[in-house]
Amino acid sequence: MDLKGKKAFIAGIGDDNGYGWAIAKALAEAGAEIIIGTWVPIYKIFTTSWANGKFDESRQMKNGQLMECLKVYPMDAMFDKAEDVPTDIKENKRYADMTNYSLSELAVLVHKEFGPIDFLVHSLANAPEITKNLLDTSRKGYLAALSSSAYSFISLLSHFGPVMNPGGSALTLSFMAAERVFPGYGGGMSSAKGALESDTRVLAWEAGRKWNIRVNAVSAGPFRSRAARAIGIIDDMIAYAKVNAPLAKDLTAEEVANAATFLLSPLASAITGEVLFVDNGLHAMGLAVDSASLQSNATYSQA
Repeated sequence: MDLKGKKAFIAGIGDDNGYGWAIAKALAEAGAEIIIGTWVPIYKIFTTSWANGKFDESRQMKNGQLMECLKVYPMDAMFDKAEDVPTDIKENKRYADMTNYSLSELAVLVHKEFGPIDFLVHSLANAPEITKNLLDTSRKGYLAALSSSAYSFISLLSHFGPVMNPGGSALTLSFMAAERVFPGYGGGMSSAKGALESDTRVLAWEAGRKWNIRVNAVSAGPFRSRAARAIGIIDDMIAYAKVNAPLAKDLTAEEVANAATFLLSPLASAITGEVLFVDNGLHAMGLAVDSASLQSNATYSQA
């Protein structure tokens, strides 16, 4: 795959461990130029770690070179415009010396400094009450989950769409909890993923007709990123997936990134509005084959 001459903005990279980082690296391996947006409170930590070589091992590409990025921008996807930022946030010590981190300001700045982009990746998710059952989730916590995990994709695309090249593409990351029950994946996060997948289809129609931009989602299987550890049950989810999925192996971030790169690339030029499962086939299963209720049946034990 040759993506030389293409530029990608990846929103939500906070370290070198998650799906966002893996997608950035896969795009870079294909020749694309990378621009990163990271959460304001960790911006200095991230850029310092990059400059000090903490990420060098993870930046290593197959050609022996280190992945580079054109620039790392501070961003906060909870705010669409500068005037949306509350005074207490503006005056917070982690925000005080930062500017242009609302999504509208960010899109203008990226376009001013680097021109049109081709690929937009939304790798953002947060639910402040994720360890609570849905019945115990507060209205504030629920709306916060939807705002940061779902509406942020709408806002990101609405502001970056006008400064993207026609024929470009946008991608978001979902999870099977949008369609199935995962006890422990709470705080409104499953609701946010359901909204995100619905929005992906609507945005595919609207952005396709308005800017000739494709919009897709990857529904990735469980992976032990630093962010996923906040779920509290991520290790159980990974163990369950490995035992019950058709492909009995650990899912890697690179596998998700390869699928994401395909959907973003011109090779997927007729694919839009799609939610592609990349989870070793777990989504196809209707039975938990490790269930004690099945162990006496040879059909399951042989599998």
